[in-house]
Amino acid sequence: MKVVRLTISNFRGIKSAELLFDGHTLMVGSNNVGKSTLCEALDLVLGPDRLNRFPPVDEFDFYNAEYLAPAAEEGAERVPTPLRIEAVLIEPGAEIGAKCGGNIEFWHVAEQRLLGPGEADAANLPHAVPCLRIETIGQYNLEEDEFEARTYFSHSPDAPPGELTKVPKPIKRLFGFLYLRALRTGSRALSLERGSLLDIILRTKGVRTSLWEKTIERLRGLDIEADAAEIAPVLRSVERRLARYIALESPGNATKLHVSELTREHLRKTMTFFLALSADQGHVPFPHAGTGTINTLVLALLSFIADLKPDTVIFAMEEPEIAVPPHTQRRIAQYLLTKTTQAFVTSHSPFVIEKFEPSKTLLLARNAGVVTARKVSDATGLKDNDYKRFSRSGLSECMLGRAAIVVEGVTELHAMPVVARRMEESDPNLQPLDIAGVAFFDADGESNMPKFGKFFKTLGLRTFAFYDLDYKKKRKPEQTQALADNFDINVEHAYKGFEDLVVAEVPVDRLWSFLSGLKANDENGNVAIPDARPSDDAVKAIVKEALGGNKGAGWSARLFEECELHELPATVTNFLASVFALFPPPPPIDDGDEAPPEPAAAAAAS
Repeated sequence: MKVVRLTISNFRGIKSAELLFDGHTLMVGSNNVGKSTLCEALDLVLGPDRLNRFPPVDEFDFYNAEYLAPAAEEGAERVPTPLRIEAVLIEPGAEIGAKCGGNIEFWHVAEQRLLGPGEADAANLPHAVPCLRIETIGQYNLEEDEFEARTYFSHSPDAPPGELTKVPKPIKRLFGFLYLRALRTGSRALSLERGSLLDIILRTKGVRTSLWEKTIERLRGLDIEADAAEIAPVLRSVERRLARYIALESPGNATKLHVSELTREHLRKTMTFFLALSADQGHVPFPHAGTGTINTLVLALLSFIADLKPDTVIFAMEEPEIAVPPHTQRRIAQYLLTKTTQAFVTSHSPFVIEKFEPSKTLLLARNAGVVTARKVSDATGLKDNDYKRFSRSGLSECMLGRAAIVVEGVTELHAMPVVARRMEESDPNLQPLDIAGVAFFDADGESNMPKFGKFFKTLGLRTFAFYDLDYKKKRKPEQTQALADNFDINVEHAYKGFEDLVVAEVPVDRLWSFLSGLKANDENGNVAIPDARPSDDAVKAIVKEALGGNKGAGWSARLFEECELHELPATVTNFLASVFALFPPPPPIDDGDEAPPEPAAAAAAS
């Protein structure tokens, strides 16, 4: 069973959304775009336990906290505005199909839509598959002064007119939906609270434990005072004072200490999973383990659940990369892709992003509360092997931002951010590029730049290019046009290479100082640097050789670090200034600390 469509209205930060899914899905996007809200929506409509809360929703589960519609006229009663979340589940399976047969509809696979009345002839495999539409409606109950939420079958032919059939909790459990808000919630996941991973495992295995009865019996018989005789006089004193106001008729002591409230629910909350981490260490509460250990062991529990229900596990998981090393991130992603029926994942990690095909990766956008998504594969011009090759080396960072500065080599990738930072430090009116969501990307050659520019531009990013002069006149007209078409700012600088630009525009005194530092620290390697300063042309030639032979070492960036702002190459600073101009800083904060003007001064100003 899989979710193929999710429709949302009036839920949290989403005014409306309709998203289509094709199996495993990675959801990426900037902060506050709605990734977590989508996972919460799936939990609300598919999860068996979310609606057990009281209240199941609250004011801020409604878009802009507007759970009452504006009054039609002054003095009129305001009508509740519901929130709605609907999921379409295809191929529900034999057990669910047998129990929900009257609610089954059909989903056209190729056209990604429901079949309507009069389309019975199209309801044949493989073009159409059985589906269930499940919707959760939440609203404010004026009479009871409380919030309610219930889940229904959207298609309820047996219900009275105008009503829908409720989805029983046992049916929801058959959906096999699990939501882990973040792996850092492992301390609760390993408790015995309702809905925790341990509790899910016990219920999935059908375990009816006598743990609670036996534990309560033992705790009731535990005499704490026997181990702390000094407490007894205090308790007896409390009893005597209580007896002045309350008739204490117990034949023995009227007060007693217990380590728990001796109820199932309280024990569920207080029982703690202990773990011995090393041979020399005793068992400690699980939350005291390292965060990475917690997250990795939570993954072990998730795999246990998936093995128990291999055909009906749908996971929604936020940021599996939190506090775990790259190899574990890859394992988590690989596990979700191979061991679950369907996985919904949010992530900012390139190690997770690279595991999902572009066709399975949705880039989310939100505009005035309307959330939309597009497959990364729809950004034409980039092959899957290029996507995977570059996903770790800046592609993921650019995709999650607002703009990309595409350069043709590693030298520019290292050096130009140094120039940007120096400009930011010298001018408080510039918004730092990383805060603005502008990232640098190495296309590994000018010939690759147009396809990456097209990729980023199709995803809705601003695009900027900076590359060398075509001094050999080898660039074809169509390549020149592709560069112009795919970049908002398209700069072909006037030099054969970046090293030529550096030695031409950085003062010779600074170049010689840089060389002298290399020689003094015995870092020049095979670069011959004389003791006495040679002619300016010789200094430039040596610097060009040094920079060209040490691209990977970032020597151009190191040179820029030593420069004063006015010594940095004007070609680079002018290019970056044009980028900064497109991302002005937000208005200054008025903290109200300034004293109001004197009356006379105010009158003069007016």
